[in-house]
Amino acid sequence: MRTDFAVADPDVNTYRLLTAVVVPRPIAWVSTVSPSGVVNLAPHSFYTVACARPPIVQFTSVGKKDTLRNVLATGEFVVNLSPASLMEQVNNSAARFAPDQSEVEALGIEVEPGIKVRPPRVAASPVAIECTLHSTNELGDSTVVLGDVQLISVADEVLVDGHPEYELLDPLARLGKEEWALHAEVVSVPRPQRPEDIVL
Repeated sequence: MRTDFAVADPDVNTYRLLTAVVVPRPIAWVSTVSPSGVVNLAPHSFYTVACARPPIVQFTSVGKKDTLRNVLATGEFVVNLSPASLMEQVNNSAARFAPDQSEVEALGIEVEPGIKVRPPRVAASPVAIECTLHSTNELGDSTVVLGDVQLISVADEVLVDGHPEYELLDPLARLGKEEWALHAEVVSVPRPQRPEDIVL
C-alpha cells in the first residue's frame, strides 16, 4: 500500500514532503558581504555540486533572502561546510536578521579573510569553497545560484593522506521537519566499472 500526494491538491504541503524524502541534504553555510560591507551568513539545505569540470557548485535561495541579494550585487560568496560541532550556530544563523544586521557579529561567529573573494570564511569550519557567481536561474519562488569555484580551503586536521576524511569533517545534514542528521555511519563499497565487476 502507498499514499499518493498530488501536488495540485491544496491540502498537500509539497515543501514539507520533499524536504522529508529528499534526505539527507548537505548544508551550504553561505557567507556573503553586502555592498555596504555587512557580512551575512546563512544556511541553505538545497545544495550540491552542479559540474565537475569546470568546478561549479549550486545552492537554492527559497525566496529573496539577504544571501541572494548580496550575491547578485557583488558576484561572490563562500560555501562553508557545516560540521556537527557548530550545529547551534548554523541553526541560529537561519533566523531572519535584518539586512543591516550581521549574523556573524550577533552570534559571535569567528571569521577569517577569504583568499580569492571578499566574503570571509567561517574560521571553525573545516572547509571553505570560495566562489564567484556563474549564473542564476529563477524557478517559481526560488532562485538557483551557480558558483564558479575559485578555491577550496581544507583544514589540515581533516586531511588523511592529503584527502578530506568524512568522519573528520563530520558534516551536518538536514532532514524533514526540525530534524538533523548527525555523525552518519560510513561504509566503503567499491563501485563496479564494468558489468563483469559486479559480485553477486
